[in-house]
Amino acid sequence: MKKLTFALIMIIACAFGASAQKFALIDMEYILKNIPSYEMANEQLNQISQRWQKEVESKATEAQNMYKNFQADMVFMTDEQKTKKEAEIVAKEKEATELRYKYFGPEGELYKKRQSLMQPIQDEIYNAVKKVSEERGYQCIFDRASSANIIFASPRIDVSNEVLTKMGYGK
Repeated sequence: MKKLTFALIMIIACAFGASAQKFALIDMEYILKNIPSYEMANEQLNQISQRWQKEVESKATEAQNMYKNFQADMVFMTDEQKTKKEAEIVAKEKEATELRYKYFGPEGELYKKRQSLMQPIQDEIYNAVKKVSEERGYQCIFDRASSANIIFASPRIDVSNEVLTKMGYGK
């Protein structure tokens, strides 16, 4: 009798300890495509990027033209004039490189602008995912768009539309 009671207690304890963990998936690409402010921010970033790219290319072209003119006129210049022109060309090339780094470098203006435009959207998505997780009791929510390891996932565990609903972009 003691063994039966002990076995029953162990089975009940194991059942409580091994309760299934709930998890879900979201598709971040799908969510972002359905947020109008993300599309506007992307368009704004593209316009800024194109404008800055033209400015950088203009400086680089200017340096290239200076070099071509220098090569054409080199035979008519004194050594002092050659040295001066070379220094001007190098300075112009350096200016173009610095401008490219200023705009497109790892901590450049484009990076900062992207952070300022995208961070509020990312925070909003995170908060919506967190709310869905807390309400539905999920221990973990994976992003199917960024995980190459997910081979198959049932559409029943995709909560992307619920996240969009929490954000006010319901389907």
